[in-house]
Amino acid sequence: MGEHEARGWIRSDETAKQMLSRVLGDRAFLLLPPLHRVPLRAGNVVEITGSSPTAKTQILIQAAITCILPKTWNGVHYGGLEKLVLFLDLDCRFDVLRLSDMLKHRLLEAYQSNVKTQDKSKIVYDEELYVSCMKRFLYLRCYDSLELLSTLKTLHYRIRLQEACGSQVGVLMIDSIGAFHWTDRLSSSLALDKNNRKSLSLTNVVETIVQEMKKLMQVHSLVVIATKATIYEEKYPTNENNRNISSHSDLFGNPSSKAQQPPFREFMPSSWQAFVTHKIFIRKSDDHHKSLGQQNLSAYLLEWLQPQLSSIDRFIVDDSGIVIVSKHTQILFHVSSSHAVWYCHCLMT
Repeated sequence: MGEHEARGWIRSDETAKQMLSRVLGDRAFLLLPPLHRVPLRAGNVVEITGSSPTAKTQILIQAAITCILPKTWNGVHYGGLEKLVLFLDLDCRFDVLRLSDMLKHRLLEAYQSNVKTQDKSKIVYDEELYVSCMKRFLYLRCYDSLELLSTLKTLHYRIRLQEACGSQVGVLMIDSIGAFHWTDRLSSSLALDKNNRKSLSLTNVVETIVQEMKKLMQVHSLVVIATKATIYEEKYPTNENNRNISSHSDLFGNPSSKAQQPPFREFMPSSWQAFVTHKIFIRKSDDHHKSLGQQNLSAYLLEWLQPQLSSIDRFIVDDSGIVIVSKHTQILFHVSSSHAVWYCHCLMT
């Protein structure tokens, strides 16, 4: 190795001040319901599994809005994290209008709760804040696994451009990680070129994807949240009273504890399963609930499998977003900006 190569090898990527600022800033945070049970921190990989449809994308949208919203703006509390969201759409069905509507609803709700006026119908959302939030949402669409790989390889450069503008990355969202399972499985090999000697099987493709994500997480402090649709779902009771779930003693994911048998057949390779640190399972409930507008909406049950929690959250999805409900009452908890301030501030200070 020559002198030039040796100097290049030992050259630092960041200063000590930058390293300390990055490490000390990696504090745990709580997202809004229904992802409020477990605090998340940089390096965590959350997998949300459920049949289609079970509002998995709606949960991603609500979590994304919490991330891109600021904590405060012009004296108004919004309870956000003010961080960049990278959204990889593998299903190619993302509805950006749904994201826009839910964001506007959060802005109006927060402003109405902080401004005292007689005629709240005349209140409009802050358009400058709306544009600022949308700029922190980076949307990317991939149509196959090779395109996903190339996108992951360029994310570091995209993040650097955003950080130069003052935005710090917070969450990488993938919807959904198993979208290309059948196409990759049916393809005997995915050749990069004619002279390629290594065939890319399904296992090799997923292993490469995981390695690229690990490289990204080593450089940038971010949380990964990925949805996954079930292919073979086992028979599972839709009433939470019939479930025997472990206690809260495994709240922080004791590795020595025995994992509960998942209520679905796992199809992702072992490299992805080992990469995941938190697992959530969502299923549709048998009963329905009425929203504030008296609409009859389907209810969903959300359960934490890793770490195992004893509680099961029941929620519905209306025009404003996720609404936590009780079995015996109409609406138990509606996500609002005031709750957002409390949930996101708990572990940030």
